[in-house]
Amino acid sequence: MSQRTIVILGAGAWGTTLAGLAAAKGHSVHLWSRQQGDLQTVLGDADLVISAVSMKGVSAVVEQVGQVAIASHTVFVTATKGLAATSSADTMPLLPSQIWQAALPSHPIVVLSGPNLSQEIQQGLPAASVVASHDRAAAATVQAALSSNAFRVYTNPDMLGVELGGTLKNVIAIAVGACDGLQLGTNAKAALVTRGLAEIIRVGTYWGAKPETFYGLSGLGDLLATCNSALSRNYQVGYQLAQGKTLTDVIAQLQGTAEGVNTTQVLIKLANEQAIAVPISHQVDRLLKGDITPQAAVEALMLRDYKPEIH
Repeated sequence: MSQRTIVILGAGAWGTTLAGLAAAKGHSVHLWSRQQGDLQTVLGDADLVISAVSMKGVSAVVEQVGQVAIASHTVFVTATKGLAATSSADTMPLLPSQIWQAALPSHPIVVLSGPNLSQEIQQGLPAASVVASHDRAAAATVQAALSSNAFRVYTNPDMLGVELGGTLKNVIAIAVGACDGLQLGTNAKAALVTRGLAEIIRVGTYWGAKPETFYGLSGLGDLLATCNSALSRNYQVGYQLAQGKTLTDVIAQLQGTAEGVNTTQVLIKLANEQAIAVPISHQVDRLLKGDITPQAAVEALMLRDYKPEIH
């Protein structure tokens, strides 16, 4: 494939990792952070623009990009895993791709998600990811641009499901981190991951995503990686809360953003408004707010009314 000009927005761990993957393929890569000023210089002739900024920074960066003259062929890729709350109870939370698409309606938007712990990828360890878009040609372009012997990229037409899978699993990762922090064992962890996936599918299908998407890389795959590695910031939040630390102290010590903290708040608001059953996420929300201890959260889950596994 032809070499392309790729701009990475966000110079954190994930943005730096993506820049390395693109550079290894021989592309011309520009890594931009919000501390740098001039976007016009780097965006002017970009073929691909990959956003790896945190959820709280998405709207500000989108606004900056919207003020720049952009080539008509530029494809935008969002690699952010988060939710933005809306003020209206009748409006669903916003996903990063929706914020980008609203600002750039004439450009294809592609979602990149999957079990991608940046530190492992930087070490050259093999990994796989998935890209999704309403524009299949744009997804294929991103697939070709980033795929390598060590980083295999798949495509998926379910853009909503791919984005939600990577976002919602962060909430479950906090619960699993707390489970490990309490040393509750492999059985309890397996139960949390399995029932957590059921919650993700319940929310995702309500939203309009395809249930089978959540058994793929951005759902089950990302859930397994995030729930089984101390490299995951969301896992670390739960683990350290179970060790008796406060949320303020945990967040202050993290290198980067644990998106699951904000995602939990937005998810619970949606679940309450739409009567979606998310018992694990509900206990994570109470834990993050300091309303319950990790031990009490586990007890609350174990003492729920008996139910069939499949509804």
